[in-house]
Amino acid sequence: MDAVVLARVQFAVTTSFHFLFVLLTLGLVTLVAITQTRALLRGDPVLVRMTRYWGHLYVINYAVGIATGIVMEFQFGLNWSGLSTFAGDIFGAPLAVETLVAFFLESTFLGLWIFGWDRLSPRLHLALIWLVALTAYASALWIMTANAFLQHPVGHELRDGVLRLTDFGALLSNPTFGPALVHVLFGALLAGGVVMAGISALQLLRGTSETEFFHRSLRQGLVAAAIAAPVTIGFGVAQFPIVGELQPDKLDSAPVGIFLSLMMFIGLALLISSWLLVHVLWKRQRRWALRLAVAALPWPFVAAIAGWFVREIGRQPWLVQGLLRTEDAASQTDPATMLASLLVFTAVFAGLAVADWRLIAKVARRGPKSDEFVPQEVRAW
Repeated sequence: MDAVVLARVQFAVTTSFHFLFVLLTLGLVTLVAITQTRALLRGDPVLVRMTRYWGHLYVINYAVGIATGIVMEFQFGLNWSGLSTFAGDIFGAPLAVETLVAFFLESTFLGLWIFGWDRLSPRLHLALIWLVALTAYASALWIMTANAFLQHPVGHELRDGVLRLTDFGALLSNPTFGPALVHVLFGALLAGGVVMAGISALQLLRGTSETEFFHRSLRQGLVAAAIAAPVTIGFGVAQFPIVGELQPDKLDSAPVGIFLSLMMFIGLALLISSWLLVHVLWKRQRRWALRLAVAALPWPFVAAIAGWFVREIGRQPWLVQGLLRTEDAASQTDPATMLASLLVFTAVFAGLAVADWRLIAKVARRGPKSDEFVPQEVRAW
């Protein structure tokens, strides 16, 4: 057993699990905020119920995502102390901002939103969910800033054997940062739209009595997916020349080629199917089209994990491109200890994932309750 290989596998497992939750969280919070905005502008009880129902699913996923994110952060110190020692002054700065500003603010605003129904004014309550969404985007921004530094280190100087930050602005103008951030955000919106459409289609196939509720949710999810798919693909393709210039060996890697082909195939399939389903299901319910919407549910997540592998595995043996090798960044840990922690973390993350999916499935199958989701002052909206 090689401790470095085990550490890489452990980080890949925990990050992959965490990214699944993040992807759905970013996508759903955007759709919930849009739905609540429409509800406030129209005073529509159905849209209010949609806000609370899809918000319920979002909160479940968010709570589990927090647990996986905290565990993942600890691994930088436990398994990759060499990275913290060599580049902690730069790599740690965006992570600190993400934790102290984005994460804590997001949790605070979300708590106020959850418990603010029937207690806060409609406009203030709406502002809270948009603040949740904006801080979630800020969290993604700082995470991608840190990751972009690993891909193409900028704004630094080597002093006393470690990297020191000399230009914080250079981190935000990193060429590997901007297109990747937009790609991730719209990929999350694509995932949220597919999940909203898929759950709604499943309810309609089961003959739910909430036909109007789920048909409107279906249309909103499909429109979101149809808008997000081409933007996601476009900003993914826009990264090819950047990678070709800064990491020329990455695109020649056989594993990268496999994952890249899978990601592109799924992206094009989702693009075509979302546009087709918007046309077919806008006014009528056709069972074959509803089944296609349900079948699409897992594929944005498969594509996202494939995209993460493309971004990460292609730059080996470097952890910080051209400056720090992966084997030099790993902590001096006994392989047996690393294997034990890998098994424990994998079991914990798998348990959290199963719990998350079962809770979401339970709420999704149950559907909205007519006596639970409409606040008393809805007519005043």
